[in-house]
Amino acid sequence: MMKNNNWTKFPTLFCLYIAQSIPMSFFSTVIPVIMRQEKYSLESIGLLQLVKLPWIFKFLWAPAIDNLARSTRRIKGMIIFSELFYAAVILSIGLFDLQTDFKLIVIFLIAAFIASATQDIAVDIFAILQLKPSERSFGNSMQSAGSFVGSLFGTGVMLIAYYYFGWTALLHLLALFVLIAIIPLLLYRQPVRGEGEPKKRVALAEFYRFFTHGNARRLLVLVFYYAGIIGILTMLKPWLVDMGYNIKQIGFMSGIFGTSVGACTSLAGGFIVKKAGRRNSMFLFQSLCLATATLFFFMSMHRPAPLAVYAGIAMLWGSYGMATVAIYTTSMDLVRHGREGTDFTVQIVVTHLSSLVVAVSSGKIGDAIGYTGLFGIEIIVCLCTFAVLLYALPKKTSDEQTRSIN
Repeated sequence: MMKNNNWTKFPTLFCLYIAQSIPMSFFSTVIPVIMRQEKYSLESIGLLQLVKLPWIFKFLWAPAIDNLARSTRRIKGMIIFSELFYAAVILSIGLFDLQTDFKLIVIFLIAAFIASATQDIAVDIFAILQLKPSERSFGNSMQSAGSFVGSLFGTGVMLIAYYYFGWTALLHLLALFVLIAIIPLLLYRQPVRGEGEPKKRVALAEFYRFFTHGNARRLLVLVFYYAGIIGILTMLKPWLVDMGYNIKQIGFMSGIFGTSVGACTSLAGGFIVKKAGRRNSMFLFQSLCLATATLFFFMSMHRPAPLAVYAGIAMLWGSYGMATVAIYTTSMDLVRHGREGTDFTVQIVVTHLSSLVVAVSSGKIGDAIGYTGLFGIEIIVCLCTFAVLLYALPKKTSDEQTRSIN
């Protein structure tokens, strides 16, 4: 049982992950839709994903964040400074015109993503040090659900509001959301576990050592686990545009409905991981990914009914939400003391890098062989992922330890 005075860690984590995900979701959703309406190619839309590169390279400064994260005060300070800088960059972007200053906006977007990536490292350290092993599944539900709720506002509500209010007003509102979301952290008073204990200085090479000291097979899991649905997620909005749905409809279908399902299934995923165990959950959630890819493959062969499209969107976001909880929870299980930020970050970065490759490739594949061909390839990737899990997951994982704690 959790102590009554310690339950606040969960809403605090929930709000912190909302803070970083609202603007990111907005930028990655509004611009692709506008580009498709302006007849940009699917390949160009896929290449836009490159603005997320700071989230790929954040492992380079994760050891520095680990070295600075010696106390609760320092961790909180890094998070708050990153959020303030993040909000300032967002306000600056609002001064430019989306149509005429596109390249300049992209530069500012990269700066915003750097601040967001830094905040993410610090928040992950905070979460790992606050959560007991028995709390990790639910804590990562908060992380995943917070990201999806942020996506709901950034992708759905903000996309619809953009339609009515325009670019500048929306950027001001985004910055305000970021500032409001850090209030719970300002009020949080619980120290992190292990505060005051001596820690060795973390070197940059630690991210390499993580995989060379007994975690080599983990690399395969991280590369493949999301790959069977990322291409569908990347091309979902262009696919909806090509089927004739307008910006308001897409905002509701993917941004509000889809991310709401993702948030709910993330919460459910935490309970499933806790009850069924890490290994079983990873196979179960990958089965949902396979079912999702199969559904989209058949839907792409003809114009599906709106109800079928909604079902596909629900399965897509639902399987992604549960898969995220499984990856985050098992990643926390493997971190080493004093290297929490580095070890967790390098694992998540691998998933981001794999997702980026799939996202960029999906545009090229979609242009070359169409949506049906792309979704068919995603089915094959899901089947390959099952083989990877059978090979890479140990027969006995940390599930037994977690259950004994529970």
